[in-house]
Amino acid sequence: MSARVVRKVVGYQLRDVLRSRTLMAYGAFFLLATEALLRFTGDDARALLSLTSIVLWVVPLVTLVYGTVYLYSAREFTELLLAQPVGRGQLFAGLYLGLALPLALGVVGGVGLPFLVNGVDDPARRASLAALLLVGTALTAIFTAIAFCIALRFEDRLKGLGAAIAVWLAASVLYDGLVLLIVSVFSDYPLERAVLALTLANPIDLARVALLLQFDISALMGYTGAVFQRFFGGALGTTVVTAALMLWIALPAAIGVRSFHRKDF
Repeated sequence: MSARVVRKVVGYQLRDVLRSRTLMAYGAFFLLATEALLRFTGDDARALLSLTSIVLWVVPLVTLVYGTVYLYSAREFTELLLAQPVGRGQLFAGLYLGLALPLALGVVGGVGLPFLVNGVDDPARRASLAALLLVGTALTAIFTAIAFCIALRFEDRLKGLGAAIAVWLAASVLYDGLVLLIVSVFSDYPLERAVLALTLANPIDLARVALLLQFDISALMGYTGAVFQRFFGGALGTTVVTAALMLWIALPAAIGVRSFHRKDF
C-alpha cells in the first residue's frame, strides 16, 4: 500500500513538473551549452572540463530556487493529500522523488544527449562523462532536500526564496573565500585536517573535488582539492567523496522528513 501511494504521488509530480516551461528551459540550457562546447572546443576533454564549472554553479542554484518556489505553489495540493489516508512519510517521499527526478533528468539528458549523438570513443572520457552526470544527479538530490527544508521552515514565500538564494551564495561563492581567508590567517599552523573538514562540510566543494579527482587535473583543484588528493588520492579519495555525498543527500532529507511530520499545514 505504501509503495503504491508513493508511486501515485511521484507519477502526478512527474506529469506536473515535466510540463513546466522552467524545466524545459533548464534541460535546453544544458543541451545547447554542451553542444556549443563540443562544436567550438572540438575536444571532449575541454568540453567536459567547462561543463564541470557550469554544473557546479547552475545545478544547485536552479534546484534550490525552482524547488523552493514549486513547493510553495504545491502547498494546497499537499494539504489536499494530507486530508486523505496518506502517511506523511509516504507523501514526503513521493513529493521529493517527483521533484528531484525531473530535475536530474534535465541535467542528464541535456548533457548526455549531445555526447551520445557525437560519440565518445575514449574510455577515459566516458568515465569522466559518467562522473559528471552522477555528480549532477547527486547535487540535484542534495539541493532538492535542502529546498524542502527551506520551504518547510519559512511560511513566507519571499523569505523562503531569499533563504534559498542565500544558501546558494554561501555554498558556491562565499565558502571558498572563507576557506582562503582561514588558510591565509592561520598559515603558520597545520591546517590540512581542518581543510579536509571544511571540504566535507560543503557539498559543492565535495562535488568539485570528486570531478577534478576524476579528471586528474591537480593544477585546477585549488587548495582544498590539493589537500584532499594528498590525503585520499586515487580510489580511496573517490570512495570518501562518494560516501560524503551520500551522507549529504541523507542528512537534509532526514531533516526534511522530520520537519514535514511536525509541520502544521
